[in-house]
Amino acid sequence: MLTIERYIIAEVRRPVTMMVGFLTFVFASYSAERYLTEAANGTLGLGVVFDIVFYKVIIALEMLLPVGLYASVAIALGRLYNDSEVTAILAAGASPLRIYRAILFIATPLAIVVMLLSFYGRPWAYTQTYQLQMQSRSDLDVSHLQAQRFNLNDDNGRMILAQRIDQQTNRLTDALIYDPAQGKSRIFRAQVATITNPDPLAPALTLEAGTTYTLEHHGSRDSALSYRHLQLDLKPMETTAENKRKSTPSAVLAVSALPQDKAELQWRESRGLNAVLMALLAVPLSRTAPRKGRFATLLPITGLFTVIFYGGNLCRTLVANTALPLTPGLWLVPLLMLTGLALLAARDLRLLPAFKR
Repeated sequence: MLTIERYIIAEVRRPVTMMVGFLTFVFASYSAERYLTEAANGTLGLGVVFDIVFYKVIIALEMLLPVGLYASVAIALGRLYNDSEVTAILAAGASPLRIYRAILFIATPLAIVVMLLSFYGRPWAYTQTYQLQMQSRSDLDVSHLQAQRFNLNDDNGRMILAQRIDQQTNRLTDALIYDPAQGKSRIFRAQVATITNPDPLAPALTLEAGTTYTLEHHGSRDSALSYRHLQLDLKPMETTAENKRKSTPSAVLAVSALPQDKAELQWRESRGLNAVLMALLAVPLSRTAPRKGRFATLLPITGLFTVIFYGGNLCRTLVANTALPLTPGLWLVPLLMLTGLALLAARDLRLLPAFKR
């Protein structure tokens, strides 16, 4: 590798490490605060908070790594342009393509990491996160149920209130259970409620000496029934179709004919290429005129990232809704990025004779 490429790579590598580390720390701190709040409210087990944050960081790295590289290239080259170092490099007879080549050298391995995260790390992390959330957010997990308090599950609207909770025997004394359903709601009162199965996939209780009320949302067929002993099987928790899709292995998505699965697969396939193209686009966008300052290009660089980010999400939604055909599908954004990069690179190459005069 030549001296110019090594110098540019060294200038970019330092801010990349700092930028990715900073973004990861900020994201992890935000996620920890969010899930610690849920743990304090009793809707999430405290023991799984940091595990979930770890998996969330793995998911976010798919985006944080390209963003960190994109911003670092813009910052590093902006400084080189501002200090006239790029001008000196080009005046010495070096081609502008050598700057692109240096960025390509550092972007390629990072893009491979992003691609692996997108294909394998992200689905695995989503699977682990959903399993932990379902296990911890079980309505019947006495480890985070609180006595004399409304314990509300935001995922399904179910609420449990008990005067006393015995974590050794899984027994709730003087319990009230509100269970909403489509078209009706059920309310159970029991002197004693024993949790026989806390599994969120098959939650079950045994109720003793109480009353059950069924309230129709439409109509007047409300009913009340007293009982001495009642075996209650609650509706299991379910993940949304979108959540299931995010945790689906890429090999399964590849053989699926559903447009939503195809959109998710194309999203994963395009992440690595997008990371490379974003880094290369930062090269011409970071070019500044003398005495304008290294942050003069901040606005166009930020604007381009916003267009790329929301453009990719929009294309994924359109493909999932069959409003955009699979060809080009999500590849429309990389194609536009590649076209813009070719035009900007051609502009830089046409400037080469001006530096030689």
